[in-house]
Amino acid sequence: MPSFLPVTAALRVLEVLAALNRLREASVGDLFRETGLNRPTIVRMLETLIHAGMVARHPARPVYVATGRTLELSSGYRRHEEMALAAAPTLARLHAALQWPSDVSVFDGDAMVVARTSRGEGVLHFNRRPGYRAPLLGTSLGLAYLAFCAPETRDRALAALSGSPEPWNAVARDPRAVAGLLEGVRRNGYAGMIEAYSDAAYHGVASAIGVPVLIGGVAAGSLNLMYLRHSLTEADVVARFVAPLREAAEEIAAALAGMRGG
Repeated sequence: MPSFLPVTAALRVLEVLAALNRLREASVGDLFRETGLNRPTIVRMLETLIHAGMVARHPARPVYVATGRTLELSSGYRRHEEMALAAAPTLARLHAALQWPSDVSVFDGDAMVVARTSRGEGVLHFNRRPGYRAPLLGTSLGLAYLAFCAPETRDRALAALSGSPEPWNAVARDPRAVAGLLEGVRRNGYAGMIEAYSDAAYHGVASAIGVPVLIGGVAAGSLNLMYLRHSLTEADVVARFVAPLREAAEEIAAALAGMRGG
């Protein structure tokens, strides 16, 4: 756990920058809708980021964009690139076969980082790009990973999430409940998105199922399949898509192991 309370202003700056990265370009109104911060605060955060060289105003339109200097913030992070390379051919084939998009992700402390996605290749396109941090206890990506990762990794992650205010993280404060949740994922062999997260992130329109990418029986990442809830029930998705999703995860695991010389 951190030794000191966080600096609220710094957290807000980072929240605005993360939202701008997700949107690619955004007005103050767009950022208000994305973050819930009040508009004067957003303007102050944007001015701070402009001063730091991380954000620029568009010369012709009332929107802001992230600059190339933001790449410095991720220059030390490379693990997701290996997964992206290993998964790319499989994700393309999976999307062509099933017609629903998928994300593949790797663990990063308190979230799953999307390494590669096929969301932009079809009619179901949500605002998620590589680098998006999917909550561990809210998403199928996170739950599929947690259920099959090393116990010490899981324990550290749950401890980190136990103080989080998001509703899907409340279960981290109940050891018996979280153990039952993850045991259900292991028993079924797949995870579903938590409804509270679907409501918060997708207004209840979309959901997902996810499976682990296993190397030696331990999760090295996770793979999901997104769908629209008015088109398919979770039972339909499980019956039709869990088997090909598992096959795809096995293919990605084999490619990843091959890249590592395994």
